[in-house]
Amino acid sequence: MSITIRRAVTEDCPRLMELIRELAEYEKAPNDVTVTMEHFIASGFGTNPVWWAFVAEEKGVILGFALYYIRYSTWKGKAMYLEDIIVTEKARGRGIGRLLFDQLIEEARAKKFNRIIWQVLEWNEPAINFYRKYNADFDGEWLNASIYIN
Repeated sequence: MSITIRRAVTEDCPRLMELIRELAEYEKAPNDVTVTMEHFIASGFGTNPVWWAFVAEEKGVILGFALYYIRYSTWKGKAMYLEDIIVTEKARGRGIGRLLFDQLIEEARAKKFNRIIWQVLEWNEPAINFYRKYNADFDGEWLNASIYIN
């Protein structure tokens, strides 16, 4: 396998958006992706980035990526929040997700985050089984909540 893991750059954003749309289709929410390319780029590569990402690339083609941001807990301090880890369907089963997740673990250690946090849909058994290989704790106590600000 000749997969390279590297930091995402601005020029990767169109491909990242393609993968985000692919994930939205998989999660049965294709119309929920409303972020514009301009906002996405500015949020990751503008003067005050709020997200960072690693891409998995083979022969110049991005097959997957992991995007994170910093979350802060008044009880536990800084943590890495994994927003998405996506591997295109055709490339799944090749260990790309593992390479990306291992890179996130290295990054979290280097930045002295105390943990990595993420969410997974309860019906997404392949993802749940992937995270179980890392001995992830699944918390059934907390409920997700949000409001939209127009």
